Amino acid sequence: MSEGRPSRSKTSRTFIQRLSGALFEPKDQDQLIEVIRNASEDHILDAEALSIVEGALTVSEMQARDVMIPRSQVVMVSRDAAKEDTLKLVCEEGHSRFPVIDDDRDDVIGILLAKDLLSSVVSADKLDFDLREIMRPAVFIPESKRLNVLLREFRARRNHMAIVVDEYGGVAGIVTIENVLEQIVGEIEDEHDIDDDAPILKRDESSFTIKALTSVADFNEYFSVEWSEDEFDTVGGYVMNHFGHLPSRDEMVTIGSFQFTVMRADNRRIHLLEINVVPSEELEHSEP
Repeated sequence: MSEGRPSRSKTSRTFIQRLSGALFEPKDQDQLIEVIRNASEDHILDAEALSIVEGALTVSEMQARDVMIPRSQVVMVSRDAAKEDTLKLVCEEGHSRFPVIDDDRDDVIGILLAKDLLSSVVSADKLDFDLREIMRPAVFIPESKRLNVLLREFRARRNHMAIVVDEYGGVAGIVTIENVLEQIVGEIEDEHDIDDDAPILKRDESSFTIKALTSVADFNEYFSVEWSEDEFDTVGGYVMNHFGHLPSRDEMVTIGSFQFTVMRADNRRIHLLEINVVPSEELEHSEP
């Protein structure tokens, strides 16, 4: 056998590898996800890894409007607000970044970082700061911005917040790097979220915040109701069944005396719900 010719066995392996690739190589994203799910079923990937891979793949198809925090829910700082009021607002809300507005909520002129405000106050050794000097430039993006592109820009610019504008140039909401990452790795909780030991947080006598993964049994015990536990294990599953689809943020549905508003959700499941208990007399008036 000459040195220049490949062996028959090597040629056979190459052919088999090519044939295998032609038969099993995924042609689109749906096929790729199917391959990954099969790998999970074969215990090559665990459930968490599967979820992360699926999230990373779907991010490229999502836009800023899909995950943004609506303008109505964004805590903003007024440039002309009293210094005491600004400091109080930053401390009470506990966020790290705040859009700074001029005349109205459509006129965002910058971003205030809580650490910049704190540093300025400490340096001056008194409650004296100028928002115009310490605020940072705001980044504006269209609602149609792809999340994978936005994440790349966040990393390149070391920026963590973008102002989302609609087709008319008005502020539609904000997107943070956390909003994007949650689409990949799932909900990221911080010290301001409710914890697992208290999945239902009472806001006042008639409003509550509840984790969607709270069991129906715990919900029944807390609110003294008797929802069926046969079909759904979690409140999120029960509520989503009444929606009839996977709801988006701010969608509402009323079940009995409970009005549910979606506070946080992604393209796979509901994460957080707001509950408002509707008085029985209001229910009677609303019935046809």
